[in-house]
This record gives sequence, C-alpha cells and structure tokens, in this order.
Amino acid sequence: MKASAGSLESSDCLITITKSNKLEIVIESVVLKQFGDQIKEVILNTLKDNNIAKMHVVCLDKGALDYTIKSRLETAIKRMGESHE
Repeated sequence: MKASAGSLESSDCLITITKSNKLEIVIESVVLKQFGDQIKEVILNTLKDNNIAKMHVVCLDKGALDYTIKSRLETAIKRMGESHE
C-alpha cells in the first residue's frame, strides 16, 4: 500500500509513504546539505505525532518549508488510511 501528496514544484515537496516493517526515511533535496537534518526532524516529529513508528518515507524536496513538509506527510498518511476503508 502506497500513498503520496505534494508536487515537484519549487517550494514544495512530494512525499510518498509505504507500509514497512521498520522506519526508513529517504530524503532527496535541493537544500539537503543546509537543511537535511531539519527535514528529517520534521518527518520524524510528524510520524510521532501520528503514532507511526514503522513506515518507508520518501521526500523529494524542492525547498519546501517545514509546515509544507508536515502537511504533505499528514495528507499522505490520511490518504493511506482512507484506502483501507
């Protein structure tokens, strides 16, 4: 099962999540050297806030701000949940 949210437009990100047996985070970003740790922290905190400990997350970032990354991940999580109903 896979879900995604966002785009590859400037100042946005495309988040794709897949169910997994472990936590895996893959980040590709135009600002990875400067903000890679911050992007990972936003992803980890958002997963924690949603009580998710195991997930494969791919973030293709084009300079998105923290709140955009968080909202894209939350939307993907919601879409994955809706697909089980």
